[in-house]
Amino acid sequence: MSLTRRAFTAGALSAVAGAMGLPRAAFAANTAYLMAYFTESPQMTGADYGLHLAVSQDGWNWTPLNQNNPVVTPTAGTRGLRDPFVFRKNDGTFVVVATDLYGTNFGQNNQFLHVWDSTNLTSFTGYRRIQMHTLATHTWAPTVFWDASRSQYGIVYSAVNGGRDLFMVNYTSDFRTVTSPQVFFNPGFNVLDGDIVVDGGTTYLYYKNLGDGLLYGARSSSGAPNSFSTYTGGLRQGTAIEAPLLLKGNDDGWRLWGDSFGPVNNDYYAWSTSNIGGGSWSVMNQRDYTPPLNAKHGSIVGISSTEYAGVVSRWGLPNWVRLKSSNFPDRYVRHANRIGRLDAYPFDPFQDQMWRLVPGLADAAGVSFESVNYPGNFLRHWNYEMRLDPNDNTAAFRGDATFYRTAGLADGAWSSFRSYNVPTRYLRHVNYLLRIDVLSASSSVADRQDATFRVGA
Repeated sequence: MSLTRRAFTAGALSAVAGAMGLPRAAFAANTAYLMAYFTESPQMTGADYGLHLAVSQDGWNWTPLNQNNPVVTPTAGTRGLRDPFVFRKNDGTFVVVATDLYGTNFGQNNQFLHVWDSTNLTSFTGYRRIQMHTLATHTWAPTVFWDASRSQYGIVYSAVNGGRDLFMVNYTSDFRTVTSPQVFFNPGFNVLDGDIVVDGGTTYLYYKNLGDGLLYGARSSSGAPNSFSTYTGGLRQGTAIEAPLLLKGNDDGWRLWGDSFGPVNNDYYAWSTSNIGGGSWSVMNQRDYTPPLNAKHGSIVGISSTEYAGVVSRWGLPNWVRLKSSNFPDRYVRHANRIGRLDAYPFDPFQDQMWRLVPGLADAAGVSFESVNYPGNFLRHWNYEMRLDPNDNTAAFRGDATFYRTAGLADGAWSSFRSYNVPTRYLRHVNYLLRIDVLSASSSVADRQDATFRVGA
């Protein structure tokens, strides 16, 4: 049974803790989620190879912590990380393991992983590197699982052995010393980026087949090395996919995330299923999930409400927002050459999509959109077209830059923005350009969708 990514009732947790001889206070029911990741953007202006964190109440829409800056950065090896994996250990505390690699120098050999300990994710201590093997190859994309038959944790990672990309495993009790490496999964073709979840008597391994570029799921009744059989068809969204991230949600539903290949594509795609054993996954609409800004190759762990409150208090929520389109959910409101528009994310400068939602310049009951990378400049309408201009503090400017936030015209859970000084008109996009048009609840579905946005980080 996995103690890492499951939703437990308080009674079940207490029973598990007692059966394992652990303090009954060591566990709490998971009600939220935390993601660990690093960041990149198309022109690498958003590249940062430290440990980043984001939180989510539903496991689909994410809010970066610490203004999307790293909470800790490696100080040894390459002094950079990729592919961080956060894991809740059997005592209720956490460990983070990560690839020791700064940037995109994928040709280098490195036998080490970065490791940190954390009691409650508000600090990361005991930094060290552990050597996993002595092969002339890399040690990429670690994942961790509890092997009950061995009473040890397995650390599985991508490496080259015998001329083939495959998964190796070392076992550990303390994440300081490890057993000798073993081949864990070698299906006869090159594979990359494994992720493992133990559920009941089944261990699930999801991976990328480098031959066809698709994601697959394998399973084993023991979790032992070389005991897995692939049971799903290939999965892909977008033009390329890698880094499967398998999660059993707090609602017992299953989610599968896939990272796009490289920083120039949409950063994540997602699937869901209520029956992981059936091997059939439903594609999630991008409208229903929002990854953290610039996030790459992350991992997710369930956390309690107390842990959620603790990390938010410690690291802080963003002081900026992004506006996601309802009918083009891969696109965000941005400014480009001072024109307000809707563009497919990711892009650089990535800061063009970041806004400070401040009290309305003409009416504090409304809102105004101040640019993060051009402070003092606001999104305003001019001849009904939206553009970014510096605040000249005139009454006309303040009125043009003020909107009333309302329930979304196409979805009441999202938002629409009604103009302060032309109150029959709403912010909307037309051919990806932003403007204000006359709209109401009786407007066409398409028009109302054009004027509906998700406000979040």
